[in-house]
Amino acid sequence: MANTKLISWFFLWRQKYLSHRQFIYMVSCLVGVLSGLTAVVLKNGVHKVHHFLTHLAQEHANVLIFLFPVIGLILTVLFVKYLIKEPIGHGVSKILFAISRKNGKLASHHTYSSLIGSTLTVGFGGSVGLEAPIVLTGSAIGSNLGRFLRLNYKSVIVLIGCGAAGAIAGIFKAPVAAVVFGLEVLMLDLTMWSLIPLLISAVSGALVAYFFMGDEVMFNFALEQTFGLINTPYYLLLGVLSGLLSLYFTRLTNYIEHKVGKINNTFFKPGIGGVLLGALIFLLPPLYGEGYNTLNALLNDRIYELSDGSIFGEMHHNTMILLLFLAAVLLTKVVASSLTNGSGGVGGIFAPTLFMGGIIGYSLALFVNFTGIASLPLANFTLAGMAGVMAGVMHAPLTAIFLIAEITGGYQLFVPLIITATISFMTISYFEPHSLYTKRLAERGELITHHKDKAILTLLRLEKIIEKDLKTIQPNATLAGLVKVVASSKRNIYPVVDEENTLVGIVLLDDVRHIIFNDELHHSVHVRDVMILPPAFVSSNDPMESVIKKFEDTGAWNLPVIDKGKYVGFISKSKLFSVYRKWLVDMSDE
Repeated sequence: MANTKLISWFFLWRQKYLSHRQFIYMVSCLVGVLSGLTAVVLKNGVHKVHHFLTHLAQEHANVLIFLFPVIGLILTVLFVKYLIKEPIGHGVSKILFAISRKNGKLASHHTYSSLIGSTLTVGFGGSVGLEAPIVLTGSAIGSNLGRFLRLNYKSVIVLIGCGAAGAIAGIFKAPVAAVVFGLEVLMLDLTMWSLIPLLISAVSGALVAYFFMGDEVMFNFALEQTFGLINTPYYLLLGVLSGLLSLYFTRLTNYIEHKVGKINNTFFKPGIGGVLLGALIFLLPPLYGEGYNTLNALLNDRIYELSDGSIFGEMHHNTMILLLFLAAVLLTKVVASSLTNGSGGVGGIFAPTLFMGGIIGYSLALFVNFTGIASLPLANFTLAGMAGVMAGVMHAPLTAIFLIAEITGGYQLFVPLIITATISFMTISYFEPHSLYTKRLAERGELITHHKDKAILTLLRLEKIIEKDLKTIQPNATLAGLVKVVASSKRNIYPVVDEENTLVGIVLLDDVRHIIFNDELHHSVHVRDVMILPPAFVSSNDPMESVIKKFEDTGAWNLPVIDKGKYVGFISKSKLFSVYRKWLVDMSDE
């Protein structure tokens, strides 16, 4: 009772002293702080688990590296199956689906389940990243807080974006890239209404990360060479290679996750996936975990660290063998990542895309230098490759450009980052119009986009606009019976249903107006004689885009709605457009 009174007092105070926009600014700051805290907790937690396990393997036997992924995947699957009891799935795809089909509703367990699941997965060596789980956690915080505060759909969606921005800023200490991520990947509208809360949340998340983790940067290196115009052709080539590699990543990820997903046995799936993953890691140690240590080694030209503990030993002394080793790591990283997620692990594709991009950039520069064609800066091409593959896989070139620039301090490389990321995006877009996040949603017609018309259509709910006040009549009724129905109805269309409520036709008032006043026909003419078939039927499960298309194709103003063969009601074009206009006004108003 006391809590209810306190909440009521809070809402009254807010309405009296704060405008809606001011209140959203305050809440976005809170969401940013909470999202930044989750990023700090998860990064530190996984780091401690990872450090403990690798130290344990070094002290006892390296073969433990083979077993850790199996243990991690099994623990993750048990946690999800028996405690959460709902698949966690790909974090960003989950957010996009919630925006598109669930009015921004993310289950409350997402505020913690991804944190625990990804700690078990990545901490034990799963070859994925922590970014998507943290983004999902931050967005879930925004969603649940917005709904608790009884905010409207538009405000909840902004807070979902704020949670994601705060999480990205907290992970990478990159507030600009975090804001761009919300606009480019989550597809929020670029308006002052959404931009200011995103900025507040991103800065809040970054400040929290700085407070708890200091000024330490993710990639610690010194940029020795700035952009050289003479290297432009090689950056163009790297962009094409990054785009093709992104296509390889996208197609193979979907294929492997689909195949592994068909395994239904609770323990066999993570068991076989973990064994295969462990075998890959045992042969190619850089595949263990997120892979940021490998990227740091490439950026600082400490390539010898990659072969530590592997069967390849001192391969870094031979450039050709080194290039073959890097190629093997590059091509199998997507297999390791897909096995991790497909087998029940919880992780994202941020880290794998950066990992593969860094390797393709470093390998290209190393190969060109080895042949003597040119002398390319290894670190610069490593960074450009990171931006290229991230831009291609995520279909987010701006996010990739600003993220790499911010986390490395490599603002002097803006031009090559732009070249590589843009060419990569253009290359993969020729083959794949959608990113790995949006591909499956788009195929099911469940993707909200920057196209405001389509965005609104995905938000309209057919069941909310079905009209059920139409008077029905049976086909064997006489014209006299129809006259009574007409007299008691305010509509000009009459559904004809049988005894089982199956729609068999419709009667239009305009079609019978010339005979309903003829008393001689009242008992000789039946409804079945004057009814017609409707021009189309609408299923209660049809997406709104399909409903609109049926109206356009038939030219009708009213269409019957059928559910499992039974008559439900009618949907009118006029009511549909009225609700559509209301949504349009709500979404456009700042």
